[in-house]
Amino acid sequence: MSQRQSSSELRILEILWEHGEMPAKEIANILTEEIGWNKNTTYTLIKRCVKKGLIQRNEPNFVCSALISKDEVVRNETTGLADRIFGGNLNLLFASLLSQKGLTKDEIDALIVLINRHEDDDKDKEK
Repeated sequence: MSQRQSSSELRILEILWEHGEMPAKEIANILTEEIGWNKNTTYTLIKRCVKKGLIQRNEPNFVCSALISKDEVVRNETTGLADRIFGGNLNLLFASLLSQKGLTKDEIDALIVLINRHEDDDKDKEK
């Protein structure tokens, strides 16, 4: 599923990731309360998500469940951003992100841990 999701589709997925499977009616109620969408808008977007293979619809009661994990969406969106804006160069993506905001020492330490963990994972894969 390398296709990009719209912000509206992502909002529906976020509800499913947070609450687990639920009837479309409950999703519509949440989005009416939070965003002001009407029921028809929500149902149209849910059907689009079903068609794209992002959500599974089960009967009775039009119960929806996410078919794509949040981690998978994050990976796809990050890769897509790097490809579209930085020609796939992750170094440029990181440099851009880091230049946007000064990092605290704790944030820098956390990044170093992530980089070291990634290096260790790469070494394990080479074995």
